[in-house]
Amino acid sequence: MLVEEPSYLAALQCFALAGARVVPVACDEDGIVPEALDATAAAERPVALYLIPNFQNPTGRTLPAARRVAVAEIAARRGLWLIEDDPYGALRFEGDAEGPIAALGPAADRTLALSTLSKIAAPGLRIGWVRTPAALRRGLVVAKQAADLHSSTIDQAAAAAWLADVDLGARIAGLCEVYRERRDALLGGLAGALPPGSTWNRPAGGMFVWARLPQGHDAQELLARAIEQRVAFVPGAPFFAGTPDSRALRLSFTTHPPQEIRSGLERLRASW
Repeated sequence: MLVEEPSYLAALQCFALAGARVVPVACDEDGIVPEALDATAAAERPVALYLIPNFQNPTGRTLPAARRVAVAEIAARRGLWLIEDDPYGALRFEGDAEGPIAALGPAADRTLALSTLSKIAAPGLRIGWVRTPAALRRGLVVAKQAADLHSSTIDQAAAAAWLADVDLGARIAGLCEVYRERRDALLGGLAGALPPGSTWNRPAGGMFVWARLPQGHDAQELLARAIEQRVAFVPGAPFFAGTPDSRALRLSFTTHPPQEIRSGLERLRASW
């Protein structure tokens, strides 16, 4: 199984539990590097590539349109299935949305497109779905039944009632407005909250900012001191399938209002 480097921790755990050999593909600030994907696919002969093209977890980065086309073409040429996980794509604060890889011709019959209501309805509403090529549909239905028999009927009925009652476009627009303000509060205070020489990105949506501490710092050690100040973040090392980056960290900005974010940043500064 090929994955972005770094990638979503729960996906890495899922693949490991299934007995897959997980191989990372090199990425840069724009996401997966097509040349690296092609070379790794040729060398490793993988079954599939798992990627999060929009506001990736943990990095918050988004794959540009040209790279999406390249990924689709490489998948077709190398015989790869694609698992396109898109929980965050609707949460765009600025700029134009990129089209899904699954909609591109070379990838149409080889992409499993995943998403969820948990990021746009309520975190506790664990209703997700997969749009799958016909060739895989029956096998996935059987695997789903074997895994949990059936998704909760009550949860599905609640989701249906909510969707019937709510203007989903307005709901998402409201979330984006709130999350943009919170992202800006986080970005506006990071220069003072992290040790001098730290770097971070500026995601155009989603839920996460990816940061890197300067040489000589360790995110896990910083977390221990931060918790003493009653603030927390997620160290980045567990998100790596290959060599972990001990200086990386993920900061989430969606849960707390700006005033609490600024207070958290003050506590983070106090921890070092």
